[in-house]
Amino acid sequence: MASFSFRAGNAGKLLRIPLYLLGRLGTAVVPRGRGWVIGCGAGIGDGALALWRAATEAGLQPLWLTGSDRELREAAELGIPALPKGGLRGWWATARAGVVVVTHGFGDVNRYAVSAGLARPAVVVQLWHGIPLKRIGLDSPATVQSAFLPRFVPLQRLLGLLYRGQTRRIRVLPAASDRARARLESAFGLGVQQVLVTGEPRVDVLSTGEPSARRADAVARRDAAVGPIPEGSRVVLYAPTWRDGAPDPAVPTATEWARLLDVLERTDSVLLVRSHPLGEGEYRPPTATDRVRAIGSAVLADITPVLPAIDVLVTDYSSLAYDVGLLAMPVVYLAPDPVEYAASRGFYGTYAEVAGADPALDWATAAAQLEAVLTDEAERARRAALSSELSARMHAHRDGRNTERVLAAILSRAGSASPTPASKGTP
Repeated sequence: MASFSFRAGNAGKLLRIPLYLLGRLGTAVVPRGRGWVIGCGAGIGDGALALWRAATEAGLQPLWLTGSDRELREAAELGIPALPKGGLRGWWATARAGVVVVTHGFGDVNRYAVSAGLARPAVVVQLWHGIPLKRIGLDSPATVQSAFLPRFVPLQRLLGLLYRGQTRRIRVLPAASDRARARLESAFGLGVQQVLVTGEPRVDVLSTGEPSARRADAVARRDAAVGPIPEGSRVVLYAPTWRDGAPDPAVPTATEWARLLDVLERTDSVLLVRSHPLGEGEYRPPTATDRVRAIGSAVLADITPVLPAIDVLVTDYSSLAYDVGLLAMPVVYLAPDPVEYAASRGFYGTYAEVAGADPALDWATAAAQLEAVLTDEAERARRAALSSELSARMHAHRDGRNTERVLAAILSRAGSASPTPASKGTP
């Protein structure tokens, strides 16, 4: 089921230009304070939650801006002060904040209040949400596509200018490594003063504490989300990437489902399907079974803390392929359209540099590769080693202190930020 697309999002952005202008006029007369606001396009989680916790431990009181009633409830359960990002209160909190933290885009907070304030601009922190494999931002043609006059070059140039105008406000963008930094600099039109090789806060959870404790916590989170999985069963995570609003071409056929379910049954395995939150595919097997369970964003906002409870990853172009190497997790690549995808969206480097020489083009091949990983220790070890080597090339830090480094970078740019929250009230 396709949902959000760049074309629709950019069309909405053009329609909202008057609201952006009004917001800019408002922030021109509202002085910014020293408080923080944090928002996350994926919900209460990701690197935003790690940074909120670190800032709170440092004596700050960040205010979380939410996009749904569910997020408000989850924030309350975690003891996070929060309010809706929309409306006058969300605008006021964002306009007054000295530090604005997002993970996806300025719409994570109140998008109309991120402009420069009267006394000084906010320190805008873009944590992002994964090491880019597919091209993003200014490097992707999809970024400047619109449902209005999709082939009209002047409109694409206008959208490019609007995008650059937004990214120019970013003061801190964490990168996992020098290789990742080069991609982010290009995608966001920034330089080395903004894109810092601190490591990403969102993956600290994969490097801190004892492995046994990490796995126990991950198992508890996993089973709370999808129901208990018997001890001893292997767990496979399938995580396809977002298709820019287009239908997912990798949804199994009835024949492919039969083959996949047979492999799961014979290897005593459970498949968790993590469709992308912006466009979830119809991954329902033709017969009812506990061997396939959904773990989409509606079930679990942040998948990263659950990764230590996964045995094998199956994906196409998801940045999770870089992250699971921190756990030496074997990966099976299933990509029905690598040539077409490279031509339309594009990769940083080549797909073969990530997926190797044998990515599956269909579920029949992927099921065979998955069975080999689950039954052949040598094949499991081979793919685990490749995964670990890929991650080592992309993650410069694996000491669990990425969030600490990012917090230090923010504080150095924010100056002597006092430990006071952004105002919750209205003007």
